[in-house]
Parts: sequence; structure tokens; C-alpha cells
Amino acid sequence: MSDSKRETRANGENRQDRKARPPSKSTEKKRSSHGRRKPLRLAALDLGTNNCRLLIASPHRSGFRIVDAFSRIVRLGEGLSQSGVLSDEAMERTIGALKVCADKVNRRSVSHIRCIATQACRGAANGPEFLDAVTQETGLKFDIITTEEEARLAVAGCADLLDDDAEAGLVFDIGGGSTELSWVRRKNGGAEIAAWTSLPFGVVSIAEKWGGHEMSEETYAAVVADVRKFVAQIGDPAGMKEVFARDAAHLLGTSGTVTSIAGVHLGLTRYRRDRVDGLWLSIGDAKTVTSKLCAMNFSERASEPCIGEERADLVVSGCAILEALQAEWPATRIRVADRGLREGVLADLARQAKASRKR
Repeated sequence: MSDSKRETRANGENRQDRKARPPSKSTEKKRSSHGRRKPLRLAALDLGTNNCRLLIASPHRSGFRIVDAFSRIVRLGEGLSQSGVLSDEAMERTIGALKVCADKVNRRSVSHIRCIATQACRGAANGPEFLDAVTQETGLKFDIITTEEEARLAVAGCADLLDDDAEAGLVFDIGGGSTELSWVRRKNGGAEIAAWTSLPFGVVSIAEKWGGHEMSEETYAAVVADVRKFVAQIGDPAGMKEVFARDAAHLLGTSGTVTSIAGVHLGLTRYRRDRVDGLWLSIGDAKTVTSKLCAMNFSERASEPCIGEERADLVVSGCAILEALQAEWPATRIRVADRGLREGVLADLARQAKASRKR
């Protein structure tokens, strides 16, 4: 099932786009009629090459209480790898989804918001111009973040899923237009990024280059070899090869590829975040699902409840990236995270809001 169906069904979102109003200004300092501050409402909006994803939450104990969420596959980066620009059709689709996000932000009385744009807007010649148009149409103001910040936010959003008994981990975020890798180690009960890198491709760009609807065994093997070559050139930036060789480290994946693999592995008849987030997969489990998906045609993959038609032409490209990572950084286990960039942004916003209130 597509991301849009996963979250909008749960929230009863009307799929018909409404005319958006500019998000209201911070209400943090406003007080209720009883003299108490209104509760913090934080919003993180992640605009990627493939997805537009919004998460609205309030700080709750050591984490967050989800207030609302929205996700839609917009394919903003469709054709970007060939043309170098965002297409009119892709921009129109995306603005339609962002109007829904702006409406939710208003209705939920959000006090702190950050909107981030990643590889599609980083790489497109008209990316900044498009985001200016987004602001005019929706009132939402986006930051085009660097690959370094993208890696940091992804780790911040899922670091609590690292195994407490592991010495290290490799966090991978397979996106639509880029793939972020972060080598993390345990430190003082938490996790720190020892090294990171960004690969200049993701599921959309690979599918457009190699063909995503139908990919032969030979083509799939060529994609794996090509990606593995990129990964091998990186070397061992954090000095962790020995840790992985001792099986004292594991992989941690935060992306649609790995959550889709997890859903197929579990045989879910509909996607369930509560079953997928935090799931442990053996490398054997992952390879079994990958082989199954590669043997399917487009229609068969589209009929898988946790993939759907919107991902059916992309998931095999993601499988190829994952297989290449496994080959260069062998581990026996993968932990699945249905969390990442948005949760990392929320954590930043919560810290900023707390500091502001103290002042």
C-alpha cells in the first residue's frame, strides 16, 4: 500500500485538495483564558524526490504524541535525472499535496514548524524557484537541507532503534534521488555519527536509468554491481569493518524500501506501522523477499498490499541498493525503522521550543 493510503486513511483525510491558507504564526507565547500556555504543537514536513510527508505531534514524556499525519507519493523528481529540472506536472502534483499539508497545519494550531526539501530541490536547476512558488501558494517556507544534515536528521529520528548490545551500526536511508549512509557507534548510552556519506542515486533515479517496471535478472545484477562499486570506493571511513566482521554491528534501515520488504516478509494484508517499525529481519529474510520481488512482474508487485501500484516500479531498485550495501557491509541482521527525517526534525523543534520557554 502506498504511503498516502497508509496515513491518510488512518486520519480520515479528505483526498480533495482544499485551497490552503498560510500557516498561522507561532502561538507559543499565547495563553489561554485561564492564563496557561497553549500546548506545543510541532510539525515536520519532508519534501523528497518521491514523497511528501507531514507529521504533527506534541511532546509527550520522553517522546511524542502524534496529532496528525499525511503522506502522499508526488514524484517531484520524476524525469529530473534526464532533464535537470522539475517538470510542470510534478510541481503541480506536489503543490496540490502541500495545500493539504498547509490546511492541516492551520487546523491543528501548530506552534513550531520546519519544512525541509531534499535531493529533488537540491539537484534541480529550478528547485529554489519552485519553493518560492510553494510559499506563495501555500504559505509554507522550505529549507533545502544539505546531504550532511539529511543524514544527521535521519539518524536522530531512528537512533533509539539501535541495539543496545551492538557496538556500532550502519544507518541507511534509501531515498528517491539519493541514499544517505551513516556509520554510528555507541557512546555514553546514546549514539554518535562517526562518518557519513551520500550516494548520488535513489530508487527513482535508478528506475529511470535502468527501467523499473520490468527488470531482468541480468539488469538487476548489473545495478547491484554498479551500486556496490560506489559503496566500495567509500572504503572504511569510520574504521568499522572489523566490528562488522565480528558481527558486533547491524544495519538499520529507514526508507520505503525496507518497510515494504518488512511488510511483504510479514505477509500483511494491509500495511501496519505497529508491526513494521522496530522489526528485526535476518539477512536471509531480506534476501528471500528481494528474490521474490525480483521474480515478479509489475502487476504482481502492484498487487502486494505493502507495495501497491505507486511503488511497484521502484521497490526492485531499492532492493538492489540494499543488496549492494549488504555485500560491502555484511551483517546478520537489519532493523526496520518506519521513522526518520520527520522524527529528527521534531526532536530539533522540541529542543528549540523548550529552550525558548526557559528564556
